[in-house]
Amino acid sequence: MKFAEKYFHTVVIALCASFLSSLAFADTHRGQARAEANVMGQTRDVYKTVIQQKPYTVEVCKQVSVPADKTADTVVGTILGGVIGHQIDHEDGAKIGGVLGGIIGNQNSKAVGGTQTQCQTETRYEEETVEVYSHSVVTFWDNGKEYRVRYQK
Repeated sequence: MKFAEKYFHTVVIALCASFLSSLAFADTHRGQARAEANVMGQTRDVYKTVIQQKPYTVEVCKQVSVPADKTADTVVGTILGGVIGHQIDHEDGAKIGGVLGGIIGNQNSKAVGGTQTQCQTETRYEEETVEVYSHSVVTFWDNGKEYRVRYQK
């Protein structure tokens, strides 16, 4: 507990004690000292329920579909189409042949997709319910009237 909190609590308790003692020894409305005080008091601590979360990590793996990789067949088709097109027409034949060869190579590819295991780490939380101190209350009565003072230890 910090110094300021201790100082505040000390002041609150001192004020409560001072108030209670002033009630006990106050003069009546006729100016006579009371022989006995009509003051009763009690102190109680109040607790609250909180949920504490404790993190932990787990590795989660799953099977995912992987598409077929047709890149190699497309590149080979583009090169072969470019070479053949260049033989037919030296100017634009290589360009047209390369594009057509790439399309044909991609469409006729025998590459097959499959499944792959992919894993990742996830943070999860375990929850625990606990009772913790919240505050205290001093309750006292004087001549049938109830007074309450709330404070923290």
